Amino acid sequence: MENTDNMKVRFAREEDIPQILGFIQALAVYEDMLDQVVATEELLKEWIFEKKKAEVLLAECEEKPVGFALFFHNFSTFLGRAGIYLEDLFVLPEYRGRKVGKTLLRALAEIAVERECGRLEWSCLDWNQPSIDFYLSLGARQMSDWTGYRLEGSTLKSLAGLSE
Repeated sequence: MENTDNMKVRFAREEDIPQILGFIQALAVYEDMLDQVVATEELLKEWIFEKKKAEVLLAECEEKPVGFALFFHNFSTFLGRAGIYLEDLFVLPEYRGRKVGKTLLRALAEIAVERECGRLEWSCLDWNQPSIDFYLSLGARQMSDWTGYRLEGSTLKSLAGLSE
């Protein structure tokens, strides 16, 4: 993984679960969505480390965790190959502007190329202009022709034919 002067990026280990949850909660505070976080250390252990449904990169400055990227594989039928979907990218406020986010995205790009993925993609909240500007500065292309949809909770169960 990426190592620069005082920064390194590494894959998270099971003992990093409390830090991962802390980053998730800090991101939710930033996005004013903390009330929606139901993740627990137990759930993260199960889904990331036991079921291996996602992976996490941690950025460390002088051995202190300062940011994370949580990602998983998706699949493009048009490309006929897997891609990487970045679910969350977060850097502690005091470390923003120090290339931590860029280093995490570079590490993800390296993983995508190494794994022969067709693309790396993510979503960003419409109001988050600092992040949008950052992504555009890296050469990312905003996908304006697509609208995201979601089923969750009772509507997901209803479609599955299950009742609450």
